[in-house]
Amino acid sequence: MDTSSPSIFVNGESLPLYFGKRVRAVVQVIQSDGAGTTAKSTDEHQLIIKGLPVIPPLNFVEVIGIADSNQSVNAEIWTDFGSTFDTASYNQLCKLANREFKALFL
Repeated sequence: MDTSSPSIFVNGESLPLYFGKRVRAVVQVIQSDGAGTTAKSTDEHQLIIKGLPVIPPLNFVEVIGIADSNQSVNAEIWTDFGSTFDTASYNQLCKLANREFKALFL
């Protein structure tokens, strides 16, 4: 496992806190055309993911990349999780990673 460039677990609410930093998010694809992907975060925020290939709508994707605005990520690495994913658990992980247990995740 490469630990030289860690990524911060984020959802839509916490993404703006990490502008310019490497982040990790799971999103559900709404629309994908190869140029940009409109997606929904695990806490229901709409995000734009740049640099993804065309991914089927409603699939869940983990994206690792640079937060380049309050609502967008420039993807470097992605994993397509398919059409089922436990968004509630991931969202809780993001809350823990950005609040009381932040030191464990950075």
